[in-house]
Amino acid sequence: MVQQHAEHDQALVRNVHPSDWVNPEPAGRYNLVVIGAGTAGLVTAAGAAGLGAKVALVERDLMGGDCLNTGCVPSKALIRTARAWADVRDAEGYGVEVPSGSTVNFPAVMDRMRRLRAGISKNDSARRFRDLGVDVFLGEGRFSSPDTVEVAGTSLRFKKAVVATGARAAAPPIPGLADAGYLTNETVFGLTELPRRLGVIGAGPIGCELAQAFARFGSQVYLVEAQHGILPNEDRDAAEIVLRSLLRDGITLLCCGGDLKVARAAEDKRLSVDSHGQHYDIPVDEILVGVGRRPNVEGLGLDTAGVAVEKTGVKVNDRLQTTNPRIYAAGDICSPHKFTHAADFQARIVIQNALFVGRANASALTIPWCTYTDPEVAHVGLYERDAGAIRVKTFVQEFEDVDRAVLDGETEGLVKVHVREGTDKILGATVVGRHAGEMLPELTMAMVEGVGLGRIARVIHTYPTQAEAIRKLGDQYNRTRLTPFVRWLFRRWLAWTRGTR
Repeated sequence: MVQQHAEHDQALVRNVHPSDWVNPEPAGRYNLVVIGAGTAGLVTAAGAAGLGAKVALVERDLMGGDCLNTGCVPSKALIRTARAWADVRDAEGYGVEVPSGSTVNFPAVMDRMRRLRAGISKNDSARRFRDLGVDVFLGEGRFSSPDTVEVAGTSLRFKKAVVATGARAAAPPIPGLADAGYLTNETVFGLTELPRRLGVIGAGPIGCELAQAFARFGSQVYLVEAQHGILPNEDRDAAEIVLRSLLRDGITLLCCGGDLKVARAAEDKRLSVDSHGQHYDIPVDEILVGVGRRPNVEGLGLDTAGVAVEKTGVKVNDRLQTTNPRIYAAGDICSPHKFTHAADFQARIVIQNALFVGRANASALTIPWCTYTDPEVAHVGLYERDAGAIRVKTFVQEFEDVDRAVLDGETEGLVKVHVREGTDKILGATVVGRHAGEMLPELTMAMVEGVGLGRIARVIHTYPTQAEAIRKLGDQYNRTRLTPFVRWLFRRWLAWTRGTR
């Protein structure tokens, strides 16, 4: 549950888990019973009800799930404030004089986040979904048979069901970590005071985003990563650009970290780690763990329902059907892509397949993603390292050669596009830049609709914009078609036309 520090948190809870909520009388049989009211569950329930299905939605905690309460919404609110402060800090380079002594008011930052989160929570509220025609049941739901869910002493019979219970933060087995205590994305947004010294374990997306935000707020941040560098799953050129930004923000990176231990001291906590041949023993006030997610499969009665579970979550086929043909799953509970937008589109697949004679496949989805550091890293499709036997040609456009990026003072970044060699078919793309997440959809749409890189060059992009970098890549590709033989033909043609006039 969200830690209720202020009126905004109380408003949030009134929307997504009202204390006075009375569960409805159940229908005789539901077309669809959905367990879990995160993104996947909400989209499934609303979409099915909108098509006329009789739907029950079961949630034991807060509707809106991780994204609203402890994930995307609160984290991006903090990141936006951190970016605003960085703009103030760097304003002198734009000719703007900022009075000395300007600081970040951390309690006000957190209050803003909670206020915005509470406002957005109306979209995920129990009352809104009731008004959409969904029977909302608040309580612990579990399968009591292959076609029945029990919740708060009530039985819900179903024709089809969906497991959408999501995932939670995972903690690595680091000696002393549990005894010392630590924060995750589920608890860090409950802070009311800025930690003077913050240790962050894990330099993946969550770790890097929050490490940078807290460093900009004024914490001394130590970022510990077992592998070399940061963002180990991303393009190396992209990760290096982000790393330079993190270091400028004052973050101390301890990568290739080995023999990591945590201990509680008299007035603080201590991180003990070896990094690049040197031992570090660092006092910190708080430790934030951001090293992955664990599926929420416990307590659901999945065995009773005949639903198989793997280490990564509920086992599904390509149509998101579990080992019980009546029951489907969507979102973080079964997906390797733990993103809100992936859960959204998996829910749409479930609606097609569960309510109709659908044959929609999850593998057909083209899923982009973005890490919201500053600069952002956005990616879709293949990385060059994953191409295997496919022959790939890569085109790169640096932002230092894009006029708008120069004018914005945002030249650290690039757009990198991989095409199948000999064609302009886009196989994958990475964008690094302050607005990378906003730029990537153009390339994602091109991949989905089969629009080649050469055709993008024919799309007029407004000048000056940073998105012009994508059009420049199309020009790069088209220039590769001007082979020596083609150039020779053009020269002969132009010479001939001069002589005929």
